[in-house]
Amino acid sequence: MFGRKCTGLMVLMAVLLFFSCAEKKTAVDDWAVNWAKRDSIVANIQLPKFKNQEFNVMDYGAVADGSVLNTEAIAEAIKACNAAGGGKVVLPAGKYVTGPIHLLDNVNLEIAEGAEVLFTTDKSLFPLAHTSYEGTELMNFSPLIYAKDKKNIAITGKGVLNGQANNGNWWPWCGNTKYGWAEGDPKQHSSLKKLKEDMSEKGVPVADRIFGMGEFLRPTFIEPFGCENVLIKDITIINAPFWVVHPIKSNNVVVDGITVDSHGPNNDGCDPEYAKNVWIKNCVFNTGDDCIAIKSGRNEDGRRVNIPSENIVVEDCKMIDGHGGVVMGSEISAGVRNVFVQNCQMDSPNLDRAIRIKTNTKRGGFVENVYVRNINVGQVKEAVLKINLHYGIYGVQKGSFMPKVSNVYLENIAVDNGGKYGVLVNGYEESPVKNVFLKNVTIKKVDSIYSLSGIQNLEFINTTINGELIQN
Repeated sequence: MFGRKCTGLMVLMAVLLFFSCAEKKTAVDDWAVNWAKRDSIVANIQLPKFKNQEFNVMDYGAVADGSVLNTEAIAEAIKACNAAGGGKVVLPAGKYVTGPIHLLDNVNLEIAEGAEVLFTTDKSLFPLAHTSYEGTELMNFSPLIYAKDKKNIAITGKGVLNGQANNGNWWPWCGNTKYGWAEGDPKQHSSLKKLKEDMSEKGVPVADRIFGMGEFLRPTFIEPFGCENVLIKDITIINAPFWVVHPIKSNNVVVDGITVDSHGPNNDGCDPEYAKNVWIKNCVFNTGDDCIAIKSGRNEDGRRVNIPSENIVVEDCKMIDGHGGVVMGSEISAGVRNVFVQNCQMDSPNLDRAIRIKTNTKRGGFVENVYVRNINVGQVKEAVLKINLHYGIYGVQKGSFMPKVSNVYLENIAVDNGGKYGVLVNGYEESPVKNVFLKNVTIKKVDSIYSLSGIQNLEFINTTINGELIQN
């Protein structure tokens, strides 16, 4: 009898062990299956297509002398192109001063090699537009290049987009003396309080959140809002007032071969928000904030909109200065899923982290299914991988919305200098970060292998840090 009981117990234990191992195998060994999802995402992204006809802005009265205001001429060329069924609006070599540019359906705005677009410093020439500031929707200064609910649009060419932001224009509003603010000057803090506490938290309709002149919230640079089939290719962007490329509520977005070289406050390179099917490739990001930051709304506004950002692919990019190479958060209340990052180079003494996830219990949200492979990191300041669920710029922001993070995979990562930590996780014991895997990761030098709290199931597979093979 005892023998039969023992045998039955052993069989039960063997079955449980089998399923346990099967679950672990699924988690860490089906890397190819996970990456096949990337192939499906990219295969289904639709690039815009345009008629083979050109509309030269010079034919509509543009003057490329660096002083004449060309807002009306560029707008007329865009209208003519749209009315003719679409095509290419060309800005040939020269310097074009303009106010905000608003795109229409089926228009490819081409900034030719040798052309530089200089956006006016006259803030009165920026009309109100339905836009967003740090994850909260409002009516504010129009983005410098804007499209609302448009289809089949592009911004291309080898030219330069110059926002003309500096320590005397736009940047001082951040309230930091580093960017030209002085005691007694206006700054964004009162406007932010009004937007977030007096309006967003109280459910004020977006149409009634009126800002612009008399307030101090800087505009984004390029913003396709609610658009379908968008291409942003090859251009160079400098001197941005705020976030640089911000596809919000948009689907099928390709950002290819652009260079962002802008070190102002909150100068994130590319911020997909409430966005789906986004492919960022062959780009260079040298920024004053996160190089790429995937977002989905802030606090009440994110939960109101409730559109996760999903199916984001980042490939063959170079990240130089910035707070993070590829980041999820912190405006992330609607969640992020299915992020694929591969074949990128991240290297600068002024790059804080390689991969970063940041939120808190006021933001809430979720991050799931993040796949990173074939990344070369020269050096970062703080961490190769940082997951912080206690994030807060102005102290820890606490609420009742527990964030959830799960399924983060790093594979084939080579790091020369990882800064302070190889892996830095600050989670919650009651809702731990789940399933973080490092496979074939080599970090030659780092101060500490890891600092961990609130994490469940961290696995090292063939991973070497400071010359030591890390055991689970």
